[in-house]
Amino acid sequence: MSDRIDKSKDRTGKWLMIELLTPVELIEAVSNFMTEIGTQGVFQEVPEPAGTNGLTASIARESLKAYLPYDLRIDLRLASLRTYLESLSQLFPDIEKVDFKTEIIIDPDWAEQWKKYFKPLRISKNIVIKPTWERYAPLGRDIVVEIDPGMAFGTGQHASTRICLEAVEEILLKDRSFGMWRVLDVGTGTGILGISCAKLGAQRVVCVDIDKKAAEIARENVFINGVQDRVEIINRDVTTIREPFDLIVANLTSKLLLKLRDHLTSLTDGQGYLVISGIIEQNRSDIEEHFLSDAFITRNIITEKEWICYALQKKGA
Repeated sequence: MSDRIDKSKDRTGKWLMIELLTPVELIEAVSNFMTEIGTQGVFQEVPEPAGTNGLTASIARESLKAYLPYDLRIDLRLASLRTYLESLSQLFPDIEKVDFKTEIIIDPDWAEQWKKYFKPLRISKNIVIKPTWERYAPLGRDIVVEIDPGMAFGTGQHASTRICLEAVEEILLKDRSFGMWRVLDVGTGTGILGISCAKLGAQRVVCVDIDKKAAEIARENVFINGVQDRVEIINRDVTTIREPFDLIVANLTSKLLLKLRDHLTSLTDGQGYLVISGIIEQNRSDIEEHFLSDAFITRNIITEKEWICYALQKKGA
């Protein structure tokens, strides 16, 4: 595996090409993850099969090529990729492990070229995520969320985001017991979840992200969607937040969720909801042990492949 990066050179116009040799069973999962961490396009190639005695060998793995902006977040994204691939190997021990190698490329036009691979996508029953440069004619009760991901995490294509939005949509549209929804979106990235909550009727939405660039991009997307009167973007650690909320949405990692468990519980007001996503099957028992406790009632569990989302409601006093 070759992934050493010389960061002493100028990053302008540079991209990191990541080639992942992926078992066919994991292609969708790996593609979704690469999109979620900000790859500027994912391309699938079938390698030439190596046959013997004139026979064609069966193809067990395919090559995925993905491109990341060669910026200050490259180490974080590579670390996330390694962690994810290791989790896949533990979750599916009988499937060959995904290998990858990297190469720095220079293509000043790629920042625009990749956009043709990000198309309008229906995320849930009512929500459609649309890139700002694409056209889309809404159907029926469609709620269209326009996103320019820039270099932040999140285009809505990852399974953990989809199932999280599905859970949030059901809560906001079906539970009429709250006069005014106050929502906290933890680790907002591009702002997809927070903006969607506002468009689903939440009157106050606070989106928090520790990453300055992500907060800037989320703020731009809030204005693009015209929900700046309801959505506030905060660039700081969620542990500094003390305000209570009726709905908290946290699409993070299991490790972060466990770390924030007590704080998120304390911020969930009255009989409010806590929706947690970004959880893979192998971490299910840890999450259930700590979250499915006396403090919460489980209202919904949504799964997609190896990803799990829990919709929990706090028990009243």
